[in-house]
Amino acid sequence: MRTKPLLAAILCSTAVLGVSGLTAVPASAAPSGLKGDFNGDGYADLAVGMPKATVDGSTTAGYVNVVWGGPQGLGHTGSVRISQSSAGVPGTAEAGDQFGTAVASADLNGDGYADLAVTAPGERLKDTGTDHEGTATVVRGSAAGFSGGVTAAKGSWDGRLGQEIAIGDFDHDGAKDLALATAGNGQGGAALLRRGPLTAGSPEDLSLIWTYAAGGARAMTTGDFDGDGTDDLAVTYKGMEASGTHVLSRGASGRWQPGWNTGDYGSDIATGDFDGDGTADLAIGEVQANPEADGTYCQDRLGGAIATVYGKQGTALGGKVSCTTQSSPYVSGTAEPEDNFGGSLAVANLDRDSIDELIVGVSHEAVGTAQDAGSYLWLAAGQDGTLLGPAFTQNSADVEGTAEAGDLFGGDVATGDYNGDGYPDIAAGAPGENARSGGVWFDASREEGEQPPVTSTTPAKLGLSGAVEYGAELGR
Repeated sequence: MRTKPLLAAILCSTAVLGVSGLTAVPASAAPSGLKGDFNGDGYADLAVGMPKATVDGSTTAGYVNVVWGGPQGLGHTGSVRISQSSAGVPGTAEAGDQFGTAVASADLNGDGYADLAVTAPGERLKDTGTDHEGTATVVRGSAAGFSGGVTAAKGSWDGRLGQEIAIGDFDHDGAKDLALATAGNGQGGAALLRRGPLTAGSPEDLSLIWTYAAGGARAMTTGDFDGDGTDDLAVTYKGMEASGTHVLSRGASGRWQPGWNTGDYGSDIATGDFDGDGTADLAIGEVQANPEADGTYCQDRLGGAIATVYGKQGTALGGKVSCTTQSSPYVSGTAEPEDNFGGSLAVANLDRDSIDELIVGVSHEAVGTAQDAGSYLWLAAGQDGTLLGPAFTQNSADVEGTAEAGDLFGGDVATGDYNGDGYPDIAAGAPGENARSGGVWFDASREEGEQPPVTSTTPAKLGLSGAVEYGAELGR
């Protein structure tokens, strides 16, 4: 049984999507409605973005590999490759496009199937000049797999649209919207809104959410942070003159208003109900202090720290704040410089109680003498709000592989019910594995019975070509 640390301290077939188009998968009778289930078969699928991958000889054109979920989880039911060279997907794969920089999934057209949102911030939209305006694309899910796509948004200046992405109904009209981050070339960045529905023929207009001086968003997430029943946007950002994390809400007038903010910023953020009180909490991973601010949530940040800001009824994130490091009680590992503790975050209710767990990547953790081998943890909140829990490396029992220098195990983490047993599972990327070809590890969650082995899915096992740093960008 996998219990909370508070209470207890091959490949069958591979479908490749190339120039010829979208390869079908076994059809399902009806969509499951499960998050991340692109073909509606009742299993969540995992989208792996590879913006540095080569496509048709074009370096860093980028593609997305979607690994199908199945009864045995990830890596046993094949995968499909999606690029701008795929029939039905807008655009052309060109050097430097970086298609797959950010990936996310949600039902974006209301048909019950999850759709794939993917960005290409390196895309050039003009025949002349050196600007990288960037694009966002939605590839539609269906019973037969993916069924073509539409251009959801285009950048209009050298802002590299799509550095980050978040999905939510921010304007409260019942249709999912995209929040997209830009990062200007020597200029300030911005967060922009592309309103839904995200269907063919819908307006591609972008409106301003917020601007960031001489910098931009490092991560974004969606949650109901003020408890009014609607989606809000949380952004952690860094610039030369200002940095911090804030929650933004779109009012009835269409204007965005900040509801909560701090000068602390991080490498990643995630939302969940970590204390089970029914309010949304916010975790800020690898938190850093704004040097211009008077204080910080985490004074001790050796090796990385996670600030958890708890919600409170009647206000936005008005509860207590805890700080967790690898020096915290009951947290596995040892805090060492540049561990990157909290550099990647994901959330799941692993045992389906009323409390979410936080999945934490520690990509630069040394394992024995192997520097930057990496690890990941799943953490639950203790009585004081501090998170606590065990860590896993490639040297852990029943984890496939061997911890080696530069593997960057835990470089990104994601969650989903990939084996269809009703409990969320964990996916952990290791982009440095096999000389930076990379890989993803599948950790099945079970409430009862012996914990199954943690198995790997790699480009070699999937028959993928041109793969670079597989596992660095996982869709959530």
